[in-house]
Amino acid sequence: MESLWWLLPLLLALVIGGLCPLAGTMLLVQRRLFLANLVSHAVLPGLALAVALRLDPGLGGVITGVAGALLAERLSRGDRPGEGGDEAVLNTVLAGFLGLGVLLIPLLHIRVDLEAVLFGDLLAAAPADLLRSLLALAAVLALIALRYSHYVYLGVDPLGAAGAGLPVRRLRLLLTLVTAFIVVSAMTAVGVVLVIALMGAPALLALAGASSLRQALGRSALVGMAISGAGFLLAIQPAVNLPPGPLIGVLCMALLPFAALGAARSSARR
Repeated sequence: MESLWWLLPLLLALVIGGLCPLAGTMLLVQRRLFLANLVSHAVLPGLALAVALRLDPGLGGVITGVAGALLAERLSRGDRPGEGGDEAVLNTVLAGFLGLGVLLIPLLHIRVDLEAVLFGDLLAAAPADLLRSLLALAAVLALIALRYSHYVYLGVDPLGAAGAGLPVRRLRLLLTLVTAFIVVSAMTAVGVVLVIALMGAPALLALAGASSLRQALGRSALVGMAISGAGFLLAIQPAVNLPPGPLIGVLCMALLPFAALGAARSSARR
C-alpha cells in the first residue's frame, strides 16, 4: 500500500480539476467569476472561527464565504458585480475578509497552516477531503441538471430572465452556495488563492468555439482534470519535486494563450 501513496492525492486532483471548471464556466457566462475570487478569500474567517470552536472548518468556510459574497452584492450598485465602481466594493470586501481571517488566528490563539490554506497541500490529502470534493461535485451536477435552462437564460439575458419571472436572486444564491462549497473542497488541492485559476482558465479555453453551455461545461471539466492530474504527477517526480498546487496554478496560466487563440478563431468564423 505504501507504494500507492500517490493514489489518493491523484484522485483528489482529478475530482477538483473537474469540479472547479464546472462552477467557473457557470460563473463566467454570467460575468460573475470575480465572486469566486471573493468567496475564496472570504472563507478564512470562518475557518479560523470553526477551528476555535472545534467545529468542521469546512462549514465555517462556507458560511463566511457566502456571507462575503452576499455583502459584496448588497453593497454593489450595479447588476453585475465587478464592473465600474462596484469593483472597488468587491476588492475592499475581499481584502477585509482576508484581513479579518488573518487577525482572528492570533486573537483566538489557534494554529492554522496559512500556507496550506492559501496554496494547498495535495500530499496531505485525507479520505475526508476526497469525500467532501465528491459531495461538492454531486451538488454542482445536481444544480446544472435541475436548473440548466434557467442558467442559460440568465447568462444570455439577465434582465430578460428577471422579466420572464425567473427567480434570479435565488438562482444566484444557489450558485454562490455551491461555489463556496467548491472553494472549501479545493483547499487541500490548490488552496483558496489558486482555486480561481482552476475555475477560470479551463472555462475560458472551453468556451472558445463552444456551441452550447453544455458543451463548454464538458470541455472545461476535461481540461481541468488534465491540468490537475498532469500538474500533480509532474510535481511528485524526483527531478521536479515541487508543491503541486502552485504548479497547477502555473499550468492554468499557460492555458491563457490557447484560450485567446481559440477566442480569436471563433470571432473570425462569425
